[in-house]
Amino acid sequence: MRFIASLAASLAVMTGLSAAPLGAQAASLHTNLEKFKAARAFNHLSADGQRALADILNAKQVLDAGQTEAAIPALYDATKRLTAAAKANGQFIAAETSLHPAPQHPAPATHVPSTTPVTWIPVGGEVIGTETLAPEKKAAVATANSQLKSGQIPQAAQTLQVVGADADFILALAPLEPTQGAINRATVFTEARNPKEASAALQQALDGIMFVSDDVVETMPPATGAQQPAASK
Repeated sequence: MRFIASLAASLAVMTGLSAAPLGAQAASLHTNLEKFKAARAFNHLSADGQRALADILNAKQVLDAGQTEAAIPALYDATKRLTAAAKANGQFIAAETSLHPAPQHPAPATHVPSTTPVTWIPVGGEVIGTETLAPEKKAAVATANSQLKSGQIPQAAQTLQVVGADADFILALAPLEPTQGAINRATVFTEARNPKEASAALQQALDGIMFVSDDVVETMPPATGAQQPAASK
């Protein structure tokens, strides 16, 4: 199983340049550009997609415990939230072969990427610190990812302020139609009181998630029908 539990999102706040020497202004500009990049990355995430992924994980955990009845609400919620995510901004269409997996979470060696364009929904992300981070910054990245995983976005943003430009952001993408199909199969199996097959269907959905650099998403055209952010005035 690929690394799913640590899915996270990052958020940084732009700050203005103060009247400082040229060298200090250049350093401040670099820091602010990195914060702006992190803010853009966060904007790519789909809130409904994130919640759908949480529903999938919750349903699978319940099914693995043999509690089929308790898994049904989470499966229904996952279906509704994926439907909502399909109408929101952040989604895009691309063939899997055009998306390069992030080195931190490569696809399994046996995985054969699809060449057919599909709709991708950003369902999570993770902050990755550089190897040369000071111990306190490494601790901040770990804390921020834990906060983001539990949905504490403002707290994570506050924590990441000490990290600055020494971190990268990767997105977790779910192929919309295959994920919806896996959830539908899981629902049918669950309602038939067959938790093993239902859990296996959800595992297929989780295995279909891939991690990419935020820079990859920046170059992708949005899916037709997605609501786009309003143009700034």
